Amino acid sequence: MNHILKKLILFLFFIFIVFVFFCWVEIYLPLQPSDTEKRLFVIEKGEGLFEISENLQKEGLIRNKYLFNLFVFLKGAQTKLQAGEYLLSPSMNIAGIEEKIVSGDIVVHTIRILEGWNLRDIGWYFENKGMFQAEEFFEVAGFPAADYSISSDLPKPVDFSFKYDFLRDKPKNIGLEGYLFPDTYYIKKQNALSNKQKIEEIIKKMLDNFDKKLTKELRQEIKRQEKTIFEIVTIASLLEKEVRTLQDKKLVSGILWKRLKNDIPLQVDATITYITGKRSTKVSKEETQINSPFNTYKYKGLPLGPICNPGLESILAAVYPEDSEYWYYLSTPEGETIFSKTLEEHNIAKAQHLK
Repeated sequence: MNHILKKLILFLFFIFIVFVFFCWVEIYLPLQPSDTEKRLFVIEKGEGLFEISENLQKEGLIRNKYLFNLFVFLKGAQTKLQAGEYLLSPSMNIAGIEEKIVSGDIVVHTIRILEGWNLRDIGWYFENKGMFQAEEFFEVAGFPAADYSISSDLPKPVDFSFKYDFLRDKPKNIGLEGYLFPDTYYIKKQNALSNKQKIEEIIKKMLDNFDKKLTKELRQEIKRQEKTIFEIVTIASLLEKEVRTLQDKKLVSGILWKRLKNDIPLQVDATITYITGKRSTKVSKEETQINSPFNTYKYKGLPLGPICNPGLESILAAVYPEDSEYWYYLSTPEGETIFSKTLEEHNIAKAQHLK
């Protein structure tokens, strides 16, 4: 009998060890260690432990909701879970997720930067959200449409090229226009930081995103074409403001590169509105004579730098232009792009569509 009892005790001990090991694996090993992309997880006011664990499992952030419940109960934290928006990923384990929710490490700001926004748009966006003044943003990221070689009284933008190699062919005297990748960003509370430090942290998130989107293959193709990333971003910014569809962007990209190669002025209206800050797409003859290095009517070649922050589609069109017989294009008020082979055709198209 004692022999049977010993075997039973050993068996139960083995089962206990297996159970403990299973729990340890489930609690301390993440669901997907390689999936580090953060997701927004929302806990509504009034939600309890069981609802939270159910939602965590549904969102693919944990393997087992019951073990999450057990872990929280064992820590006595079931009444300490705080409502709010959290940034979580499947690379976090149950212990890490529980700690984040109990500590209330919530997202404070959701920032949505739209494709085609320039530094001016982003600065005023931050100011309107009550995060910091537009001027404070410009002092870090650079002033829009400012020629620093002329306006020496303006503060120089912060140099991030020591960390991001894609910025190294960008002239240091101009700002980060073109590189602040349009996307949705989640910003956590950082009371200990100054406004300048907070702005730098946000900018780093945008630059990290640009670094990720500009893949190794794209960089190799740019190098193969003997172009610089700065040139590509500048062309992409023109495409972003001038045309809408990917196919039209590829055709316009081909036209712009061809005009550059043949020493023909680009004559891009969007460079004029970037200088003036006007929302209208209409450009007067007087405005085309503005003395600015961004004026592609008055000066040949690319503008001083990008005129907005382009999305990936525009960057791809800049890298992979489509050859055509066209030399001219115009965008109608409805967003359609009209292409022309000759100046005569282009003038006819202007008379028809830009009344």
